[in-house]
Amino acid sequence: MSLKDLDIKEVSYFKLNNEVNRPVDGKIPLNKDKEALAAFLDENVKPNLKHFDSILAKIDYLVANDYLEEGFIDKYPRQFISDLYQRLVDNHFQFQSFMAAYKFYNQYAMKTNDSAEYLENIEERVLFNALYFADGDQTLATNIADEVINQRYQPATPSFLNAGRARRGEFVSCFLIQLTDDMNSIGRGINSALQLSRIGGGVGIALSNLREAGAPIKGIEGASSGVLPVMKLLEDSFSYSNQLGQRQGAGAVYLNVFHPDIIRFLSAKKENADEKIRVKTLSLGVVVPDKYYELVRNNEPMYLFSPYSVERYYGKPFAYVDITKEYDNMVANPDIKKYKIQARDLENEISKLQQESGYPYILNVDTANRDNPIDGKIVMSNLCSEIQQVQVPAQIGDDQEYTKMGVDVSCNLGSTNILNLMHSPDFGHSVRVMTRALTYITDHSNIVAVPTVAHGNKLSHSIGLGAMGLHTFLAVNHMHYGSKEALDFVSTYFMLLNYWTLVESNNIAKERHESFHNFEKSKYADGTYFDKYIDHSFAPKTAKVQALFKDIFVPATADWAALRDNIQKYGLYHQNRLAVAPTGSISYINDTSASLHPITRLVEERTEKKNGKLYFPAPHLSNDTMPYYTSAYDTDMRKVIDTYAAAQQHVDQGMSLTLFLRSTMPEGLYDWKHEPEQTTRDLSILRNYAYYKGIKSLYYVRTFTDNSQEIGSNDCESCII
Repeated sequence: MSLKDLDIKEVSYFKLNNEVNRPVDGKIPLNKDKEALAAFLDENVKPNLKHFDSILAKIDYLVANDYLEEGFIDKYPRQFISDLYQRLVDNHFQFQSFMAAYKFYNQYAMKTNDSAEYLENIEERVLFNALYFADGDQTLATNIADEVINQRYQPATPSFLNAGRARRGEFVSCFLIQLTDDMNSIGRGINSALQLSRIGGGVGIALSNLREAGAPIKGIEGASSGVLPVMKLLEDSFSYSNQLGQRQGAGAVYLNVFHPDIIRFLSAKKENADEKIRVKTLSLGVVVPDKYYELVRNNEPMYLFSPYSVERYYGKPFAYVDITKEYDNMVANPDIKKYKIQARDLENEISKLQQESGYPYILNVDTANRDNPIDGKIVMSNLCSEIQQVQVPAQIGDDQEYTKMGVDVSCNLGSTNILNLMHSPDFGHSVRVMTRALTYITDHSNIVAVPTVAHGNKLSHSIGLGAMGLHTFLAVNHMHYGSKEALDFVSTYFMLLNYWTLVESNNIAKERHESFHNFEKSKYADGTYFDKYIDHSFAPKTAKVQALFKDIFVPATADWAALRDNIQKYGLYHQNRLAVAPTGSISYINDTSASLHPITRLVEERTEKKNGKLYFPAPHLSNDTMPYYTSAYDTDMRKVIDTYAAAQQHVDQGMSLTLFLRSTMPEGLYDWKHEPEQTTRDLSILRNYAYYKGIKSLYYVRTFTDNSQEIGSNDCESCII
């Protein structure tokens, strides 16, 4: 029976998987998941995996029938390809759960044009990734293959899925573009959104520079319609440009909290909003300078400033003005039009919307820029809030040509699997290989349809290596999430990611005699970036964590000083190196928990469009690990914030930090609570706590309701690797 003819009534694996959710004698029947896995491989995969006599015969078929590109294959001797494939087979990879195998074959494995047969297994998908991203380097191809098949490294979904395919989308995960306050930029931005959504990935768009509703246009007062109509145009663009209906177009818009349209911007996401202004699928993000937190804390009035008059006075777009620094001057300046509201009223509106929808994301823009070692200004983030890179506004003439080329952002992501990387025979070598694999993508990405994105990538060579599986690692090693030992581990782990990506970026710069644009103006070049590592040891402090790293090299302050000297001498190839994305289906394939968050349930429930509900037990779940697997919804979110803060001090970009709350809070979880119901005050306290802990951005707020529904669940498959 082919895949097209499969009848779910005639297979046993869905039924077996569903039995995982039915306790037997009060216990989770984990054996049913193993039975479902075996049944899936026997009933679904083995009968429908197209057979060939050898890997070389399969590759010849795939190339001849336009499934694989020929060029990357031709860079290697055929015997090498055969030997590398045998090396992967000899690894004896096995999926550890039904969900892992199901997700791989359902979403990642190549299929025939009629979707009747599978054309590759996991070893072959890994092989094609390794050959493609090594670009002819046999040693690197072998190293990449080892890292991926051992699940120490996981390329992002666009990269892992598309590597080697003849008919493919882009390898990059998401894009950031900005609009300036003129019709040419708005028109070009809508076209860019169409083009970027067409080729894949989520798109973030900064709207902060656009004049507010009622602002003058060519001297006519009240002529501007503000940001909302632009939001509607963008939402329609994403809905239309959806990769031939294969996915919902995904976009996020960011607006500065001091923009006069901020209340209307937030209102557009409310369930009861007028259909003329309501945005249903567009994600919302708010750019928040330090000054806002001060005004809220002091319960002061807040002035919103017209981007039109701000740009006329300062000579640069609104987003590039330091509002915290200039706030008092702008309030006192009669040439700048302003609007007065109460800061706490706006704070309440943000919390109410987060309760209702999970939006908006929060970008603490001054925190991001304070910690930014690169010359320039961060003005926005992406669809999942973890990418934070400097941008430069473009200028476009009436002929739609660029009179000044701007700098926008594309991001290519990958993730370390924490549990498996900690068992690497050489931690540093593994991270260096991952850095090389990601470098191929930035070197070969050229988004010609959006010149500012292509230009930005050419200048920056940026990558984004992150991590997943923290909760799984902690549970296996008997550490409670958010404990002193857990925070000690997180800090040490991310310090090592930082160190080794810097080492390899320095090595590449030395080899190629090339650094990222404006390296000489960075804190790397003047050496100040390294002060904290030279003045203070980040080696593990607790005995348990010291034992975990006893066989892993941990750089001392002298090692950091030596690295600083090498970087000052030879440079860095990558402007940005680290970012922690949310991880979705890829986490299942890796049999690990998502990102750095706690798990949500001991047995997670997923609703598949065609096959109903599927169940995924927490990875490595057993009587031994269960006491350490507390649900995110029953975890004090300050522990999550503390965890991300421990990592953030080493991460040059941002992290997708989701807050998980119940609509009715567990008693005693939060010391300020006197009533069980979730309130807007709870969200305000947590947002402010995150700000004071140095968190750069907050992603969704997910609320688990009393009727077991989740508000604020993310459906984007772009950045959730």
